[in-house]
Amino acid sequence: MTGSERRFRIPRPRTAAGRVAGVVGAAVGVAAAGLAAGVVSERVLVRRLKADPADPYAGEVFGEQRCDEAFRLELPDGTDIHVEVVEPTRPVAGNPTVILVHGFCLDMGTFHFQRKVLAERGEHRIVAYDQPGHGRSGRLETGEYDLGALGRTLRRVIDRTAPEGPLVLVGHSMGGMTIMAFAELYPELFGDRVVGTVLIATSGGLLAESRLVAPALLGRVGGPALYLMSNATRYGGKVIDAARRSRSDVAWLLTRRYGFGSRRPSPALVSYVEQMNSRTSADTVTRYLRTIATHSRHPALAALAGTPVLVVVGDRDMITPVAHSEEIVRRLPHAEFLKIPDSGHVVMLEHADEVNAALTRFLEAL
Repeated sequence: MTGSERRFRIPRPRTAAGRVAGVVGAAVGVAAAGLAAGVVSERVLVRRLKADPADPYAGEVFGEQRCDEAFRLELPDGTDIHVEVVEPTRPVAGNPTVILVHGFCLDMGTFHFQRKVLAERGEHRIVAYDQPGHGRSGRLETGEYDLGALGRTLRRVIDRTAPEGPLVLVGHSMGGMTIMAFAELYPELFGDRVVGTVLIATSGGLLAESRLVAPALLGRVGGPALYLMSNATRYGGKVIDAARRSRSDVAWLLTRRYGFGSRRPSPALVSYVEQMNSRTSADTVTRYLRTIATHSRHPALAALAGTPVLVVVGDRDMITPVAHSEEIVRRLPHAEFLKIPDSGHVVMLEHADEVNAALTRFLEAL
């Protein structure tokens, strides 16, 4: 080897540790550069999308609704549930109380427009509550969440707020699954107390076909993966939640992509849904995964066969695709089926006018 060759030779790390450190250092440098570029591009994109002058809900005040009574209902396990009641201003004898049951990673604000319209009409009593671990309700101290327990929670809310008289149950996504669990536990109440059911963007058990990837995957992988994931969030949940908040632009874009169906959804609505998502802790998310992944309650739909049913879904729903609703209607052929074009999973927010009109007609027909 010549002196010239020695002068221009690139020195090699002398040890295995040195070689690993060199590779890791290079990888970290590349990753850091990519992350910085990605964050900047995401912020620019989100800023541009949010600055939509045609946003119809830019001035909408979300999270503030008329409420005549708010209280905390304590469950046997110690979990407290936040409940709100709106009394009718023009009560009609025999009109049912409407119970609103929201979905996974959301809260009672999911029904912002439906509650607003029903309160303005003033003919029905409205009850809304946050599911355990969501919104202003408390979290389980130990164990996993269970849809059967959510069905029993719905029963306790009914017993406390509407112990007698007719009821209409309205459930979105996991809220619809909660109603199915309720029907499985208390089929005798349908036809007697429950005189109508509205199922929005939900499933009776076709989750293998869902694009809700994590629950479907964990349902196949089984307990060990769920156990590890649950413990990781239990002990490091605050760190994970902080990371989620720090990447809020990514979360906003994912919410827009997977929650909505139209090409230009309202930025204000996307932000509202993303805020509900981000308020749901990582610990709560993972502790719900098993019960959602193993949900299979098509037989429970038999309890609804003797009462009116309205099934609503967005034709671009990527979380619980149209096939889920079609299977419910196949088992309940008397159900009214409304498929809304250019709409995704949060159809009652994205196309509030169509959903409100259908809900109003449904209640008037009762």
